[in-house]
Amino acid sequence: MQPLIDNARTFGQRPEEFAKLAEGQSPQVLFITCSDSRVVPALITGARPGELFELRTAGNIVPPYGSDRPTGEAATIEYAVEVLGVSDIVVCGHSHCGAVGALVRGDDLDAVPAVRDWLAHAADEPGAADPSDPTVALAVQNHVLAQLLRLRSYPCVEKRLADGRLRVRGWYYEVHTGAVLEHRVATDGFEAL
Repeated sequence: MQPLIDNARTFGQRPEEFAKLAEGQSPQVLFITCSDSRVVPALITGARPGELFELRTAGNIVPPYGSDRPTGEAATIEYAVEVLGVSDIVVCGHSHCGAVGALVRGDDLDAVPAVRDWLAHAADEPGAADPSDPTVALAVQNHVLAQLLRLRSYPCVEKRLADGRLRVRGWYYEVHTGAVLEHRVATDGFEAL
């Protein structure tokens, strides 16, 4: 922890670098990804402060839309689309995902009931996968596609997709190589960017 504290102490000593950020934000991309500490959207994309609007959830899960019970995830998506006017949304899954791996293996999550209930509530079965594969690549890629389908059901997303003001993209990040793949509709596969 001490190196993090040391950096935080000196971080604000360059106010000229941050002054423009006080004027507001205008990110072009909502980046939805996992809370996993190995997945760092700004590092992956090279984004500077103010360029990405981020939503991080366990397992990069987009919960089903329900106007009767608002969620932080739905509020973040709606704000990004309606207020910030992002032009792209990326749902980025990653290799070695603990959440998807737990689903694939059928892990007993009774010791972590909030995690169990989150995964049971918000995640479809990620599809055929080899439970012994530590990367759970195929399962994560299927999971990303399921989250994209959910995302498309949000009224604000559906409206902006229909009028061409929004694009949604599915990415898969390999934590062990740094490679990023994107789902291509034409081939129905994940290919290098």
